[in-house]
Amino acid sequence: MDPNSLTSFDNFNVQSRRNRTAAIVWMPVMNAGTFIGLPIVIWKYGVEWPHVWIFLFFFGASSMAITMGYHRFFAHSTFKSNRLIEFLLLFFGAGAYEESAMKWASMHRRHHQFTDTDKDPYNIKRGFFYAHMGWFMFYKHSINYNNVKDLEKSPLLMHQHEHFQMWAFLSGIALPFGIGLATGSWLSALLWTVAAKVTMAGHSAFFINSFAHTFGSQPYDRSMSARDNWLGAILTNGEGYHNFHHAFPQDYRNGIHWYHWDPTKWMIWALSLVGITRDLRRTPSEKILAAKAAVRAAEAATL
Repeated sequence: MDPNSLTSFDNFNVQSRRNRTAAIVWMPVMNAGTFIGLPIVIWKYGVEWPHVWIFLFFFGASSMAITMGYHRFFAHSTFKSNRLIEFLLLFFGAGAYEESAMKWASMHRRHHQFTDTDKDPYNIKRGFFYAHMGWFMFYKHSINYNNVKDLEKSPLLMHQHEHFQMWAFLSGIALPFGIGLATGSWLSALLWTVAAKVTMAGHSAFFINSFAHTFGSQPYDRSMSARDNWLGAILTNGEGYHNFHHAFPQDYRNGIHWYHWDPTKWMIWALSLVGITRDLRRTPSEKILAAKAAVRAAEAATL
């Protein structure tokens, strides 16, 4: 489904400042554990390396599940895959604690439809902090699931949506922390495998809404705030070529050149070589060149 083709929501209550106590507590606690507690534990007791490797695995899996799964697979349907990959994307995506894939995709499609307006759930015009974390911490957003009717066909996705807390606990806390307990002290395990993993996966995704809508160039479309930035790509697992993405949201790539940092694109492409992913959608080169030419012509006309 192309999010740009969605019809407007009538009388749509975008957000209200209520009932976000859990997020207001959860996020500062996770960040404090990561940026204050973890350095203190490392300074006092040293690094327990098994926990570092567990952190790297689960952080990488959760981050990839958000960018490859929640974003490019569920929200934009840029490729197809099998049930096993769908399960893994849903399982590790839940561990990032960024809501269910159904809710995430609905809000993201709304972001594309109403970019930079009051109906954009993470509108950058409300400030960098709001677009980064504020929208998630302080506002309970109304969700109109009419824009994700196509996703209701998946029993796995619907189960994750209806039982999200169970999926998130198993993937985000029980499994990594359990492995951590088996390989070292409980405090180091808790800080590395839960706090640091959730915090870093969260910021990596949130930078897509904030950094990628603030810093960089706009070679494909200057009508909205999304921007291309190589540093943004590193911070967001390849999502930093965001002006291209907003111009061509149906493309499985964000970075279209071989030298663009886009591990999500590389993973999707590599899996296609062995038939695990298929029907990878790519924007025709002539359409991309036409968009760039239109931007250059508009810039020349203003000189």
